[in-house]
Amino acid sequence: MYDGLGELPHFNPDLDEEGAAAPAPVAALRALLIDADAVLISSPEYAHGVPGVLKNMLDWLVSTGELVDKPVALLNASPVGCGYAQAALLETLRTMNWNVVDEACRIEPFVPRRIAGELTDEGALAVLASAVAALAHSIAA
Repeated sequence: MYDGLGELPHFNPDLDEEGAAAPAPVAALRALLIDADAVLISSPEYAHGVPGVLKNMLDWLVSTGELVDKPVALLNASPVGCGYAQAALLETLRTMNWNVVDEACRIEPFVPRRIAGELTDEGALAVLASAVAALAHSIAA
């Protein structure tokens, strides 16, 4: 789990030039993702788009060549849908040359209602298990 979105500085390509040391939060994020076997992104949609902090994070990762072909899955847990954000995320990740594992992505809403706390809906848990299994299979392949 990554909970440092709010600590990332606003993306500035001048701080990310070749040979420059990335800001500490960016370097830590890159190291975390480089060491990961795969990445699972779950995001809400705001104003028919990707939340700014998530896009900022992805902007910091564009120049990281070690993440090319990194398996990634996108999950939409919103009960009202999130198609615009998912489409934008897919476009960004494919442009970054990450390996979007289509079988592990769930673009349609699968959580039937807003929840607070632990997810207990059996149908939603089955969808999550299927997505994670497909992502894991892509790693082993």
